[in-house]
Amino acid sequence: MTSPVPDTPTLSRDLIALTKPRIISLLLVTTIAPMYAAGSPSWLTVLIVTIGGYLMAGGANAVNMYLDHDIDDVMARTRLRPIPSGRMSRMQVLAFGVACATFATWLLATYVNVLTGLLALAGFYFYVFIYTRWLKRTSPQNIVIGGAAGAFPPLVGWAAVTGRLDVSALCLFLIVFYWTPPHFWALALLKQVDYTRARVPMAPLVWGERETMNQMVWYTVILIVLTLMPVLIGTFGITYLISALVLNALLMFGVLRMLAAARAGTAWNGHAWWVYKYTLLYLALLFVAMAVDRAIG
Repeated sequence: MTSPVPDTPTLSRDLIALTKPRIISLLLVTTIAPMYAAGSPSWLTVLIVTIGGYLMAGGANAVNMYLDHDIDDVMARTRLRPIPSGRMSRMQVLAFGVACATFATWLLATYVNVLTGLLALAGFYFYVFIYTRWLKRTSPQNIVIGGAAGAFPPLVGWAAVTGRLDVSALCLFLIVFYWTPPHFWALALLKQVDYTRARVPMAPLVWGERETMNQMVWYTVILIVLTLMPVLIGTFGITYLISALVLNALLMFGVLRMLAAARAGTAWNGHAWWVYKYTLLYLALLFVAMAVDRAIG
């Protein structure tokens, strides 16, 4: 009996891998849900924003791999990416990333509005130059400040429908911004060996595990307050409020449980994994709740 032949990477698969589709799926949720929270977009507008948003984020991820090729080569979870594995050259990856971002800017600015295209492009530049090129290798605050790049999608979605930004859009931006540290620090706690090998100054390596967890608690507190702000200013109603309270309670429980285990000297890795995975679900459900609240409100 012959064993199955493993899948051989192809150019098309590598190009898709460069865009990091799993990461983009969450970014698209935080782009599309605000569109329905802001108004009643046409299916064509949603489709264009989805395509443009995917290409812009995918282009940023590809350029990220171009810049981080040396880091990817020494980290176990990234060693099989197209550049470190030798399947694609750095210039090929850079050209693909820039092409995606350029086409996305044209598409959004031409068929949605200029503000939408500029906001998406601003997110691209922030991720590539502020986070990847500068902060990632120099400061344990890399995730905090760099998190702004991942907070642009709600602004893109809101501007696509309203043609402007307002206080409600700012609240959505800040929610994603303050969600980022608890989410990524949970992963950083679990991947300290990789980050040490790559010489990336992630918070646990600089501040220590306990202080990183303490910071996660405080960022979670701020996040909870920010998720309630849209209710206080009248953007969302009772459906969103109940959803936010339940999601926030579970998040705080998970973070505190991890910290308690660390303080007690018991295994906290499983709790950190739970926090990391739950934060993905948390953000998706929170933004879906925004759209649902508007739809039934």
